[in-house]
Order: sequence, then C-alpha cells, then structure tokens
Amino acid sequence: MKVSLLLLGKIYVTVTLVLHAWHKEGGRRMTMPGSPTVRRRRLAAELRGIRESKGKSGDVVAAALRWSPSKISRYELARTGLKPREVERLLDYYEITGSRRALLLSLAEDAARKGWWEEFADVLSADYQQFIGLEHEASSIAIWHVEVVAGLLQTEAYARHIISGYNRVEPIAPGMIERLVKVRMQRQQVLAQEPGLQLSVVLDESILKRRVGNEMVMHEQLQRLVHEADRPNVTLQILPLDVQHAVFGESFVIFRFGPDNDAMYQDVVSAEHLKNAFSVEGERETYLHRLAFQVLVGASLDPASSRALIVETAEQHWSGTTPRDAG
Repeated sequence: MKVSLLLLGKIYVTVTLVLHAWHKEGGRRMTMPGSPTVRRRRLAAELRGIRESKGKSGDVVAAALRWSPSKISRYELARTGLKPREVERLLDYYEITGSRRALLLSLAEDAARKGWWEEFADVLSADYQQFIGLEHEASSIAIWHVEVVAGLLQTEAYARHIISGYNRVEPIAPGMIERLVKVRMQRQQVLAQEPGLQLSVVLDESILKRRVGNEMVMHEQLQRLVHEADRPNVTLQILPLDVQHAVFGESFVIFRFGPDNDAMYQDVVSAEHLKNAFSVEGERETYLHRLAFQVLVGASLDPASSRALIVETAEQHWSGTTPRDAG
C-alpha cells in the first residue's frame, strides 16, 4: 500500500509500506484534550458528522444560514477556525441540545484560543502549525526517522545547521532562520510537561554517522541523545545498518491522544519537514503505520544496546577536538 505523507512545496513524497491489514476498533468514550489545534479538528469532525446524520448537504446548510458553501467546507475541514457564535448558530439549526451541545460549545471556546506556535505564523505554514499543535497535545508519539535526528531531540546547533542548509534550496532570511530554530527548541518543552508525554523513537543508524555541521556539533548531538534516552518517558532505539529491513519508506510520526478507549481523538500520522507537514487520519492508514512502527521496533537494538551504540559512535566518529566545518 502507498500512503502520501510528506508535502515539500508542491512535491509529494510517497511512502511504500509492505503491509496489508485492516483494523476496526469498537466504541470509545469521549474526553477533551486542550490543544486548540486538536479541538478545532475534533469540533470540525463532530459538526460534519452531525450534518451528515441529519441528511443535509453543505449547500443546504449554507443557504439556510446565509453563508457561502465554501465557508461550511472550510469549517468542516478545520481549514478555518470556528467562532463560538457561529458554532452556536449551527447547533441551533441542527437542533442540538443538552450535554452534547454544552460539550461542543466548550470545544468551540477552546478552539478559538491561540497556541504559542501561532505567534510564528510568519515562518510556519498552516500545516506545520497543525503538526506542532498535534505534538503539543498528544499523549504519546512514535517517531521513525531515517535521515536526521527527530526535531524533539535536536540540539540548537544541530537544528540551526539543518535549517540553514535549507537556504540552498529556498532562500531564508537570517532572522527567519533564528525564528525557526526558536520554534524547534520551544517544541521540545513537551518532553517535560505534565502529564508526561510518552515518546518512542526509532532512528536509522546512518543518522549517527551523517555529518551535520562539524565534529563538535555532532558529538554534542549524540551526547544529547544519550541524555534524552535516560528520561523515564523516552524510549530511544537504533535500527542497525546490518539488519534485514522489512519496512521501506520516509520518516513518519504517529500521534496518539488520550487512552486507547477514546474514539473522539483518533491517531494521526504525519511527517515533519522544515516549514511544512502533511497528515493522514484515516483509521486504516494510521493502523498500517502502527504496524510498520512495531516492525521497526522489533528489528532495532534494545534501548540499552542503542544507548551504547550512540556513545560508541560519538567517541569513535565525532570526538575530534578540532572543528571541521561541513560547509
């Protein structure tokens, strides 16, 4: 099966998963995470579900409320924030009352708030802001990275070299580079927030040996990985180069929200890039990616052996005392 994961400008990169499975999960109870991004997505899904259950088209609803059909579409795709007053009008039209109405209005109030990342809208695409919002609210995150260290585990110097390097593809003003670095560092606060985020990361061994910056940058980055691996809420594993690979594809991230018996907040599979991200939320796609991640975990070194390999690589490859600029 092929799943489109990553948006680079106008170029779509396709991931091929050598997996064939289908999974259907039963009913679950409802809880309410606090990220405005997550709430907007869930509110949009709820309103779309209500409209469909009433047997009404978007055009009919738009005409009744004297809105444009595109406005309904943007709302239901979470492309535009829903103002609480407009949500109230929709619920009046759909004749939604009682506890469900109260829940949806509460969602609308919180969805109207801004996340810290929205202050960086000048350097972040809407898709990437959504990625950060999902990351901010997830109860657990599973990451497979094949080219560079995952953003949540990068040092500032390592991140700055990656972001600056993108300037060769698309010109970036120095001030914008620093703002992008600041965003990446601020994202890492989720590792220490309460309740604790459960983070599981699998990195390809090639990442440990791929030069980003000079030897000091690389040594510091690998030491950072060792430090993060000691966190009780972080599981870091390395996929060795000499093992048989069963899953081939680009990097991906799986966000999970709330307990396993919570259906209102489905898993989301996404891919992180410099300023863009692309997400898929279908049950089949997210299940296939969970299977893929389990295969990767099974083929990787255990956490203790992974930690030892990181330490060994840092000392053998990146312990030089004289910086050699990578250019």
